Amino acid sequence: MTHSYRKLLKPKTFISAALVLCMSMLAACGSSSPSSSDSGSDASNSPIKLGVLEDRSGDFALVGMQKYHAAELAVDEINKSGGLLGRQIEIVAPDTQSDNQRYQEMARKLILEDKVDVVMGGYTSASREAIRPIMEQNKMLYFYNNQYEGGVASKYTFATGAVPEHQVVTLIKSMIKKYGPNIYTIAADYNFGQITAQWVKKTAEENGGKIIGEEFIPLSVSQFSSTISKIQQAKPDVLVTLLVGVPQSSFYEQWSKSGIKGLPMATTVNMAQAYEHKRFKPPALANMYVTATFMEELETPEAKAFVKKWREKFPDEPYIGMEAEAQYTGVYLWAEAVKKAGTVEKEAVIKALESGISVDSPSGKTTIDPKTHHAIKNVYLAHADENHKITFPETFENVVPDWLSKEKGVDLTTKADNKQYTPLDK
Repeated sequence: MTHSYRKLLKPKTFISAALVLCMSMLAACGSSSPSSSDSGSDASNSPIKLGVLEDRSGDFALVGMQKYHAAELAVDEINKSGGLLGRQIEIVAPDTQSDNQRYQEMARKLILEDKVDVVMGGYTSASREAIRPIMEQNKMLYFYNNQYEGGVASKYTFATGAVPEHQVVTLIKSMIKKYGPNIYTIAADYNFGQITAQWVKKTAEENGGKIIGEEFIPLSVSQFSSTISKIQQAKPDVLVTLLVGVPQSSFYEQWSKSGIKGLPMATTVNMAQAYEHKRFKPPALANMYVTATFMEELETPEAKAFVKKWREKFPDEPYIGMEAEAQYTGVYLWAEAVKKAGTVEKEAVIKALESGISVDSPSGKTTIDPKTHHAIKNVYLAHADENHKITFPETFENVVPDWLSKEKGVDLTTKADNKQYTPLDK
């Protein structure tokens, strides 16, 4: 991907053969060199190195800057409190520029040249999958602090953001109960949209719902007149929107001008990530619902304290969304595990994380689920009215992402799996 979604993936394809070959070659190139856990970094007073790969420019900078700032805020707080194991944390953070090839180049540099102790980063699922094989080959501890379509089971990967058990299951149950069973889904045509749509269908069918329309939108599309016409003809009870990126975000203003009134929209991405309710004029997102682990409008004491200290450090930040919270919390989960392990050595830190490490986060208590390496978190149902005012009509506490362990038999404490599962897997 170079600065747009167009080059991420071809429609209906998770990752192209060429990209897989490229990743394998890049990962193999790094497999012979020692990671920082083998370089004796624990024996010195040198800084502990945190590698951060986020998009500070390009199509995804709206969220990438939030995540970069979140890492800065967490590290500043830890360093001011005495650091980690008596050492300061140093962030090494090249700009990935919303470009998957650069993600791969910078991942190899962080591991092989900078010798970082942990890597955090990635926004899209394609960026994650571009670098995850490199992490596996180099036995590098990797935190993907971002909402995604779920299913990744990997010894070296820890996912602290929201997954379908947090978002899709809670969202679809609420929408069917409130508005009715007939659902129309429009989704971005790459792995996030495709797999999340599978989850929507699975959850709907398990709760008396029905998918009466489903459309996968190419990532470069910005005109939606034909899609809007199809939705009008189908007459669903709920419209599920799983659209991503700058071109696809134009759907909402076109939707608001279509004359359709009252149809609820339900999503796992909008508002909580790229703050469309702030960027678009009302009523573009009227009657939209999103299940989110954090939004800056939350009124809990933890959320308000987080927003206050964020604004003190970054007064010009346009918005603080759920990926900022996931990144901030991810840094603290890693730090807590390092303290427990008494070392930055990867295997020891993984063992500490798998003990069920918890931290008090801006969204409430967050705990690592040992078997799946995902996060047990609170989830909030957010609603935007016709003026884009956000309210939270429902809260789901301590949602456990246990689909991988219950349905797929994943237990990363006993087996070093390396696969992404989907609801269509047999």
